[in-house]
Amino acid sequence: MPKIAVIVGSTRPGRVGESVARWVFDIARQRGDAEFELVDIADFKLPHLDEEIPPAAGHYSRPHTLAWAEKIRSFDGFVFVTPEYNHSTSGALKNAIDFLFAEWNDKAAGFVSYGSVGGARAVEHLRLVMAELKVATVRAQVALSLATDFVNYTRFAPADYHLAEVDTMLDQVVTWSNALAPVRAA
Repeated sequence: MPKIAVIVGSTRPGRVGESVARWVFDIARQRGDAEFELVDIADFKLPHLDEEIPPAAGHYSRPHTLAWAEKIRSFDGFVFVTPEYNHSTSGALKNAIDFLFAEWNDKAAGFVSYGSVGGARAVEHLRLVMAELKVATVRAQVALSLATDFVNYTRFAPADYHLAEVDTMLDQVVTWSNALAPVRAA
């Protein structure tokens, strides 16, 4: 059974990302086809890229990098919950992704985004980054509008139709995580 991380992609004070990620996690953990874990990048307190050697070399020296690498290595797939800031993902999420390389490889990823246009542009940027990291991204995604899925742009109140979108995205992440298992084992 694959192990999938639901990653909170914002560290901003007062963030809504944590409530969105918990909603996804609560839906996911009712499934029986994978093991899901909520992972908050804020818990790892990653500074801005402070490793001297590029991550592709796999020679990490800092305790926070080693802890982050161990956590990400333990998963077969990911669901990134990302805000859209200035037509892209959050700097904190991009930084957390950039700390590592091999730990992301040959795994699957899906996206839940939120923003003024549902965070669609943040996901498009993340898809490019994931391709470079050898992560297979799934087609289905969940795009949440700050105008219609949040009360006063701050309290998360998703429309019911998003439940089916989450399930479809999770179906694809689980399927691709399983399909890539032989590649990871090689």
